[in-house]
Amino acid sequence: MKNLFRLASVAVALFFTSCQSSAQQKDEYSAKIDSLVKITNPRSFNGVVYIQQNGKQKYSKAFGFSNFNKKTPLKISDHFSTMSIAKQITATLILQEVENGTIDLKVPIRTYLPDFQYSWADSVTVHQLLNHTSGLYSDALKPDLKFRSGTEFSYSNIGYSVAGLVLEKQSGKKFEDLVTALFKKCKMSNSFYPNETNSKFLIKGHTIRKDGTFRLNEKSEFGTDYYFGSHLIVTAPDLAKWNEALHNGKLLKPATYKMMTNYSITNTHQVFSENPIGYGYGLRINDKAQINEIGHTGFHPSEGFTALNLYYPKTKTSVIIMENVGNENFDIAYYFEQEVRKIVQESVLLK
Repeated sequence: MKNLFRLASVAVALFFTSCQSSAQQKDEYSAKIDSLVKITNPRSFNGVVYIQQNGKQKYSKAFGFSNFNKKTPLKISDHFSTMSIAKQITATLILQEVENGTIDLKVPIRTYLPDFQYSWADSVTVHQLLNHTSGLYSDALKPDLKFRSGTEFSYSNIGYSVAGLVLEKQSGKKFEDLVTALFKKCKMSNSFYPNETNSKFLIKGHTIRKDGTFRLNEKSEFGTDYYFGSHLIVTAPDLAKWNEALHNGKLLKPATYKMMTNYSITNTHQVFSENPIGYGYGLRINDKAQINEIGHTGFHPSEGFTALNLYYPKTKTSVIIMENVGNENFDIAYYFEQEVRKIVQESVLLK
């Protein structure tokens, strides 16, 4: 009887120890992120970190201020600019038109924009605009190309502006209406196209100069042609809803989603890897690493925003970081995005 009692006591002790260890292990990434964001060297963090898995919130905290001058505390519900995360939203809308039969990714855009003034419209395709192999320059329309379209990777915001023109022409709808309907479908009730009314929700962006001083930006200086690839208004929790919808078959047919997440070109990016990874349509595809990863960054120092949106298909995990600061020192611009990513990848979240 004494032996049975002793065994039962040991079993109970082991159970509670196991539970305690499991709880500590589960929360380990939270404590590490909490410690990380207190760092002030090489720079300070000012933004929100939001992690969701299988539709359930795993980490949700805001740090710093929405307005440096007024010292207004940031909230997880605050509205940030997507910056280049907008590209995957535009790409999805274009692929929905592909499914409708109104856009062919492989024909020259002259087919859809017959009056376009540049001769390269006779050769550049929507496919090349979406995966940055068009040869267009980054931020300005020019009569010539940097290289023969389809042969190299060169990131181009203006390429998404041109793709957006094709989208509006072939859908017969304004980008604002398309984005509004898409966000509604994804139940992103706190995210918006940046029109005159909605832009008032956007928190202030801050440009951090190389000497450490800052400039508060009262409003976005982007014109509407940049919204296609560089500026929509979202909250971090809504971006997690976007990931759930996009990567789980709610927006595109399986074959179309496969087109979006396949790639024919690779490129390096400091957040993801020292080695080149794939670029699909508005998405970076890191499928050669131990953990399959799909995502994109957003950054514009003069606008004063930095962003990261990651999705891990195996565990249905979203990792979203939105900062209302943009650092002119590019070497440290993505410091916290890189470090949070490392913490998550080494945590039980992705096991």
